[in-house]
Amino acid sequence: MAINVEQENTVLRLRLLLRRVGDALALCQDSLYSKYGLTSEQFGVLASIKSRGPLRPSDLAVILERSVNSMSMLIDRMVKAGLVRRTRDRKDRRVVTVSSTDKGKTAVEPAIVAGWELIHEILSPVSYDDQRALANTLETIKCELAAYLNPEMDKAEIIKSSYTNDPDLYKRMLKNVLPPGYEAKRKRREK
Repeated sequence: MAINVEQENTVLRLRLLLRRVGDALALCQDSLYSKYGLTSEQFGVLASIKSRGPLRPSDLAVILERSVNSMSMLIDRMVKAGLVRRTRDRKDRRVVTVSSTDKGKTAVEPAIVAGWELIHEILSPVSYDDQRALANTLETIKCELAAYLNPEMDKAEIIKSSYTNDPDLYKRMLKNVLPPGYEAKRKRREK
């Protein structure tokens, strides 16, 4: 069977592009969030708490795709920096939740808006149809990677549990993460 060089070239190109785009986006986010005194990891914790309310460290580890141990170390550093606090459940002292302090809230709110505006700027040359096609393709790749890493999980369950495939993702973000009036301000700026 002959090797399809064009197809192999495309696969290699995709592999390189996925890696480089991820790395470049991480560098852009690191640079952006540092303006608000945050690392990307700290931003992820604070944005998750803003979106969902106080969370257990194990839940944060799942959401941010980190090990529980590395999440615990990150939370320790954030507690020392005054960005988050740990609280023990009064009924079950074994249960600990992490919530934002006023300092954490003050840092993350403008960083969320800046991050949202950055991704709009990056995607501005890409048509809406191409954005949708890219999102669907990346969702498929993400689910395949999750299936590879978790072979015991059913692919249908992986797809079902993927929050990035939620049709109401933006509505939830607007309600729980972006500051009040953000959408109206953005529409006025776009006019």
